[in-house]
Amino acid sequence: MIKIQPLHELRPVKGWEEYFRHGEGFLNTAAQAQRKSVQAFTPEILYNLIAMAIEKFVMAALMRHGELPYNHTMADLVAAMEQVFPGKMGDIGEGLLKMDQYQDICSLDGFKISPPMMEEIPAMLELAERLRRLVQEQLLTI
Repeated sequence: MIKIQPLHELRPVKGWEEYFRHGEGFLNTAAQAQRKSVQAFTPEILYNLIAMAIEKFVMAALMRHGELPYNHTMADLVAAMEQVFPGKMGDIGEGLLKMDQYQDICSLDGFKISPPMMEEIPAMLELAERLRRLVQEQLLTI
């Protein structure tokens, strides 16, 4: 059984602010590159920048509340967020889980990468922005 501590007893993990800032940097880079149609930023590169932003936002929220995920796959990040912030993720969690379909790189036996299409990038950017707002407005406060 997991012991639930009141939030006022939790100690933030040092460095959570930096994670949030890095997330904003990754997201801003991806958004600007997509908006300006910079050719060097392929859909695969944009996907990975967006995924890094998402990971940083989740880590910032969890660290702020004294928690860490089991692993850094989208599924593990969503599971950790649902455990620490029940009901807050809503359909953002579903969108993050769908992003796992593009890369399965944690298993040495089943390594798989399927780059998204450029047409899919705007929805991923919007999903990451929604997560950023949720983390900033609701989850970083104690």
